[in-house]
Amino acid sequence: MDHIRTPVTAVTKSENFPNDEQPRKKPLWTTIILAGQRPEGDPMAAYCNVKYKALIPINGQTMLERVTRALLASPDVGNIVIMAQSPEDLQSGLAPDLAEHEGISFVESGDGIATSVHNVIGTAIAPWPVLVTTADNALLTAEILDSFFRSHNRQDVAVAVVERKTMLAAYPDARRTWLKFRGGAYSGANLFALHNEAAKPAVAFWSSVEKDRKKGWKIFARFGPWLLLRALSRTISFKGAMSDAGRRMALRAEPIILPIAEAAIDVDKPDDLELVTGILERREG
Repeated sequence: MDHIRTPVTAVTKSENFPNDEQPRKKPLWTTIILAGQRPEGDPMAAYCNVKYKALIPINGQTMLERVTRALLASPDVGNIVIMAQSPEDLQSGLAPDLAEHEGISFVESGDGIATSVHNVIGTAIAPWPVLVTTADNALLTAEILDSFFRSHNRQDVAVAVVERKTMLAAYPDARRTWLKFRGGAYSGANLFALHNEAAKPAVAFWSSVEKDRKKGWKIFARFGPWLLLRALSRTISFKGAMSDAGRRMALRAEPIILPIAEAAIDVDKPDDLELVTGILERREG
């Protein structure tokens, strides 16, 4: 069941528009929430005794609801697309104000995440620019989104990360997957900016390496032995590595380093759920 909404734009505020100038329209970000799961089921869904991981409740709200409300609270976000293998089930599992929200559509995904995203970006379903996030990004806030959007500088592709020192300063016992480069180690924050048509080759590439997404060295190996060697020997920065990889696809790619530790904490394991639950209980009471 696909509901397609008209793209939304925001008007940049100004006191006066001399000489009949019109206010500049700033496109809002269409946001795709990846809310699907493996055909055989998700271990975290089974652990929480729910059918879908996206509908795991944390402190009174499902993860999907939390992510959706955070996006709605951002002035930079326009339409929201919730993508899953069974979108009707997720829609029925949302609070009524979200399930029937005119700015939220529900789209059935295909076999692969990246292929499904590639098929809708730049179309009437998900016009540019596009932000991609995940339903298990349960600590997402308007503050995190604002930090990400303010740091975005019209790169064709941008990936949000948190530096290890930021994470460990806030959560010394946090266990994350770290990508290690010259100058620091980084963990992904489940925010991906796809700014325009030039981003499509990166999404196609993502499709080809999806199974290795947790193994950074395998991904960089696809760009040749020299970049792989520099990444493994940590003689290249993360920004340099992404820039080099982007040039090979004829696009501009950069990481966006967020100063908020919670941006890189999602729910993949029971330990993650315990950590996120504790954070939200302290935040919300």
